[in-house]
Amino acid sequence: MNIKVIKSGNDYTQAMARLTALMALDPKDGSKEDNELELLALVIEDYERKIVPPVTPDPVEAILFRMDQMKLGRKDLEAYIGSTSKVSEVLSRKRPLSLPMIRRLHRGLDIPADVLIGNAETGMEVIGAVPEMDYTKFPLKEMLDRNCFGDFKGNAQRLKDYAEDLVLKFMQGLLPKQAEPAFLRAPLHQRGTRDADGYALLAWRLCVIKKARTNPAPREYKKGIITAKWLKDLARLSAFDDGPRLAREQLGMAGITLVIEPHFKGTYLDGAAMLDEGRPIVAMTLRHDRLDNFWFVLMHELVHVAKHLDEAHPLFTDNLDSPDEQDRKEREADDMASEALVPHATWEKSSVRTSHLSKDVLVLAEKLGVHPAIVAGRVRHEAKNYRILVKPLGHGQASRHFA
Repeated sequence: MNIKVIKSGNDYTQAMARLTALMALDPKDGSKEDNELELLALVIEDYERKIVPPVTPDPVEAILFRMDQMKLGRKDLEAYIGSTSKVSEVLSRKRPLSLPMIRRLHRGLDIPADVLIGNAETGMEVIGAVPEMDYTKFPLKEMLDRNCFGDFKGNAQRLKDYAEDLVLKFMQGLLPKQAEPAFLRAPLHQRGTRDADGYALLAWRLCVIKKARTNPAPREYKKGIITAKWLKDLARLSAFDDGPRLAREQLGMAGITLVIEPHFKGTYLDGAAMLDEGRPIVAMTLRHDRLDNFWFVLMHELVHVAKHLDEAHPLFTDNLDSPDEQDRKEREADDMASEALVPHATWEKSSVRTSHLSKDVLVLAEKLGVHPAIVAGRVRHEAKNYRILVKPLGHGQASRHFA
């Protein structure tokens, strides 16, 4: 035998000619020619596999083949695909198979799942597993409006039909490896009397992580960098017109990513502190788009980062409208945030506590080196009167600093 690896078309032609000659001989099993034939066939197969692209199984052809085998009509497919119109669209290749359709066809008609999947970016494990959640309960329309689903187009019903496909594709790469279920059921620490919509909260959290990974902090976070002094120094940036932007840069230099992501309906969120594979993120919704709210929420979440975040507690979310039910960690975050912005001892001695005058707000703000909106916000909070000192001292929008 003089068999060599096929490297060219000429080699292939010669090998095929020799294979034909050997087959014509019809050699006996175990003979020299039989062994040559077997080895030559393997070499040819290897070459053909490299130059000829594999044939992609066609899901529709597989369905039609099974229908013919089982003598099924289109009406019989409605149990697996849906309405008559959906069956017609699938068989005419005007509608792709959704994951629920693939799952039902695979289990009901015993069509191989890998054939039904075709070119879809879906692993076999997804088809075989029971879905972790009801994907139709995600805020699909809001997620579509935020470009979570790429170039998907369709009405509300079509969005619901492909909910699992769209959400799983969006989640791909965002969930920590080998920790998906733990991530989806992460312990949630939320203050407030209103329960957040878990699906909307998860969607918001994923949007935050996506933004954070797009623009990560330039340095690595080191535990212990956030101290009471560090927070006070950060608060003094508020005195500058572009204070919120400067704060984002300061956090980045400390290894903390600041993300602005509007809340989803049903979440009532002001902010959150979270970990993404060990990297701290402070996320803010700017639901109440005022400077005083921005700075208090920022400080509050930074205390969570410094004091409370760890692998066992990777997420703290806050609704500052409902402060009645606060645990120790929330009280600690509130106290440290307030102390960084308007120290208690200074506040107790200030005349603005009782006067509620703009001029006294300006005096205290200048003394502390912070924006007047912060002092005005403290006055409104203490007085439980959110109509006073709104303009011009306490209203400036933080969102204008974040395109």
